[in-house]
This record gives sequence, structure tokens and C-alpha cells, in this order.
Amino acid sequence: MLASVLTTWLVTSLSLFILSRLSLGTEVEDFYTALWSAAVLGAVNAILGPIFRFFSFPITFLTFGLFAVVINAILFGITAYLVKGFRLQWGFLSALVGAVVLSLLNSLIFNVLPSAIA
Repeated sequence: MLASVLTTWLVTSLSLFILSRLSLGTEVEDFYTALWSAAVLGAVNAILGPIFRFFSFPITFLTFGLFAVVINAILFGITAYLVKGFRLQWGFLSALVGAVVLSLLNSLIFNVLPSAIA
């Protein structure tokens, strides 16, 4: 259980660090900031995520789930607001692109990792 949480945290940190180097509007100063940002993103997702998803369920249902991407972008933006050294260059557009690319990078890294680790 703890190994799974730590692995997810490290993979998300690595994904955030890679994302910041792709010049897509997301800036992370260093890997330490990426570690901190991944922890805050996990906490924001655990605390605020269910509340946002509950209240946005009708819109998410009507858009066949696409509004969930907007919710993820909002949570990504909240994380950038809370963490010093984690910035969104173009505001909501950076949050939207960053949330999508972060999930793609996480999926890619988890598929590359051996199943014993993940």
C-alpha cells in the first residue's frame, strides 16, 4: 500500500518535471518543487476533487464525461496557485493542457514500469 502511494507520488513528480520542460505553459522550478507539487496535487484531488465532481455531475453527464477534463484543469490550477515555484504561464489554457499532458505522461510511465513496482 505504502509502496504504491510512494510510486504514484514519484511518477507524478517525474511527469510534472517532464511537463515543465516541454514548454507547454507549465513551469516548475526544480525537481524538489515537482515533488511538493505532486503531493499538493494529490491532496487537492483527494479533498476538493470529489466535491467538484459531485456538483458538476449534471454537466459531466451531458458532455459525456468531457467536463471532467475541465475539473482536472481547475484542480491543476488550484495546485499551481498553492505551490510556490509552480506556475501556469497562460492561465486556464496552461492548466487544461497541463492536466491532459500530465495524465498522458503518468499513463506512459506507469505502462513502462514493471508491474512488480507499480
